[in-house]
Amino acid sequence: MTNNSLGHVYNDGEVILKQGSVGDCFYVIQKGMVEIVDETGDKETVVAKLGETDFFGEMGIFEKDVRSCTVRAKGEATILTMDKRSLYKSIQKDPSLAFRLLEKMSNRLRETTKQMGAK
Repeated sequence: MTNNSLGHVYNDGEVILKQGSVGDCFYVIQKGMVEIVDETGDKETVVAKLGETDFFGEMGIFEKDVRSCTVRAKGEATILTMDKRSLYKSIQKDPSLAFRLLEKMSNRLRETTKQMGAK
């Protein structure tokens, strides 16, 4: 992992966060892609692929709990880490950010509910 003026650059396959670790921040993809991987049991399942301007790990901002999936770079990716204080400051500057965050979380919850219903 190398430093960049805005975020960190991760190489292809490099783990950004590990399933089961405790988190208190979330991540914004500035450049590149990541894959979200469920490592439950003895197999890996790619749950999603996210690209520029997407975010992940947001549940860590609201509740200090273990990460539900592993996230790793798919190719080279530049990732910005935001803690709760940084998020609050950003929301104060641009209140629509809070709405966009909640909208994305709502969409993810809806998709998860659909996937669970299909099983």
